[in-house]
Amino acid sequence: MSGADLEKLIQLLAKLPGLGPRSARRAALTLLKKREQLMTPLGEAIQAAAASVQDCSVCGNLDTVDPCAVCNDKARDSHTICVVEDVGDLWALERSGAFRGRYHVLGGTLSALDGISPDDLRIASLVRRAHDDGVREIILATSATVEGQATAHYVTDRLASTGVAVSRLGHGVPIGGELDYLDDGTLTAALKSRKTL
Repeated sequence: MSGADLEKLIQLLAKLPGLGPRSARRAALTLLKKREQLMTPLGEAIQAAAASVQDCSVCGNLDTVDPCAVCNDKARDSHTICVVEDVGDLWALERSGAFRGRYHVLGGTLSALDGISPDDLRIASLVRRAHDDGVREIILATSATVEGQATAHYVTDRLASTGVAVSRLGHGVPIGGELDYLDDGTLTAALKSRKTL
């Protein structure tokens, strides 16, 4: 591997989330030291994934089949759709095991600063799905950021004509969280979303 090849590897690794230039150098060094155990299988896995993984035409999840395994699962509640920003959010909810309905991946959030408009997200296809027979509730699981809140409000407005119930994930005090360590915004959200016992 020439110096240029090594530098290209480091630059590409540095583009991954959570890896800066120093971490990318360490990762490249580890890969090179363990070529047979790590580098070769990783390269093959990346090529295989690039060739076979695709967006689900129904929900936007990533899978090797279309529709994806989640959309094809007949045991899931087809009356409820959970709307998430990205596939990583879908995977997080799946890890929790707390949701057994269908999903819809928007592909991001509205952001005037980044030039992301409603046409750049999968909002129109969500509205079409909401009009389908049997959909009773749409859960908005967007983040508690300004962009996530704006997206949730916009989607709620677009879904108003469907007659489907729209709910939002609760925000506030995390399990095991101590009030003393929470920011003002989290405490405010927790107070506003309180429930009667």
